Amino acid sequence: MAIVVRMPEIATGSAEAAIASWLVAVGDDVSEGQEIVEIETEKATVEYSAEQSGVVAGILLDAGSSATVGTPIVVLATGGQSADDALAEAGVGSEAAAAPEAPSPPESAQEESAPVPSDEAPAPSTPPMNEPDAGLALTVPEAPGGERLFASPLVRKLARERGIDLTRIHGTGPNGRIVRRDIDGSQAAPATAAATVETPAASTTRTETRDEPTRSPDAATDYIDVPHTGMRRAIARRLTESKSTVPHFYLVAECRMDDLLALRKQINSIEGIQISVNDFIVKAVAGALRDVPDANAIWTDDATRRFTGIDISVAVSIPGGLLTPVVRGVEKLSLGQLGETIRDLATRAREGRLKQHELEGGSFSVSNLGMYGTSEFSAILNPPQAGILAVGAAEPRPVVQEDGSLGIATVMTVTLSADHRVLDGALAAEWLAAFTKRIEHPMSILV
Repeated sequence: MAIVVRMPEIATGSAEAAIASWLVAVGDDVSEGQEIVEIETEKATVEYSAEQSGVVAGILLDAGSSATVGTPIVVLATGGQSADDALAEAGVGSEAAAAPEAPSPPESAQEESAPVPSDEAPAPSTPPMNEPDAGLALTVPEAPGGERLFASPLVRKLARERGIDLTRIHGTGPNGRIVRRDIDGSQAAPATAAATVETPAASTTRTETRDEPTRSPDAATDYIDVPHTGMRRAIARRLTESKSTVPHFYLVAECRMDDLLALRKQINSIEGIQISVNDFIVKAVAGALRDVPDANAIWTDDATRRFTGIDISVAVSIPGGLLTPVVRGVEKLSLGQLGETIRDLATRAREGRLKQHELEGGSFSVSNLGMYGTSEFSAILNPPQAGILAVGAAEPRPVVQEDGSLGIATVMTVTLSADHRVLDGALAAEWLAAFTKRIEHPMSILV
């Protein structure tokens, strides 16, 4: 029996997604739950797992290509079925089944494929992602060492947008192919040689630097147009929707940090343990949500949904955008476990290896800019969550002591952004007071 795997709806409401890279090849045995393909969404590259076991009979969509949700992308053969029989049963001819892991494309594909931008020659415009001839492997005869360079159309497109010279990138994909993770975090290469285009109606020439963003022709009003990425568009859309449709209000508190910093120093003196200030903050947020359970809620069209578990999103800055992976069951994690979980999520966020479920859910977010020296800021709610805590830097400030004298203390300013549909002023103030109390009495965070 043939199993047809279709493009899944990775993000709720999404109509289209793209294949970032295949993790299997034709002929491979696949087990239920095995990750078989990386699918790119607006926010992350998601590893999709097989729901049934079988043998890969044919791959129907090349890496770098996009398709609507429900489009067949791979066929699995089961029960000893041959690849041809499985493809025939699925209604797909063997000639239509791609083999994207082949070391090199056929000569005809090489002739039709555009070369990756290099120092010797500019690349022509990128072919449409859904073109049948836009094959997986693209070659560059002039690559360093005389070797051919392979990169998917998706990688080539991103490299062009970011000004990255692919001849300088070491590919870690099959057969040395350059995949998405190889270029994430790479710096733009120096401006490449510009192509000179003759103007038929005049003897003058103009230059086009194809690997750079569009520049203003008027030096008096110089600017650079950086094309929007899918992630940047998603951030713009969601935050505009949040700010314009959710009734935000803000509460500010100052927390004295000296006792917490002293406790952290004591804990970190134990060999093999490294706890960050942010770990304490996230744990204190969970403690305050446990103290004020009515704040652990979100707004829905029909009801206010209150949660029994505490799942908290932690804002992570990545090249070109921002992700908010969710730490689940924070109230059950020790500080050490929480720190390891946050570091793992942050690392995989920057590498584009988060799974979609790790970006969904939660009732509350933490955004910490203190490490950048920011004293105070306000954050926009991450819908449908009802609260986000903006954390500034802990810094020495003059304070009034309990005896009325003036002294110096390490103080951190936090700003709570709240959804007024879920949290009234008094409830939000109660939660912020509970958070401040836990920060200023840090032993309460450990119990």
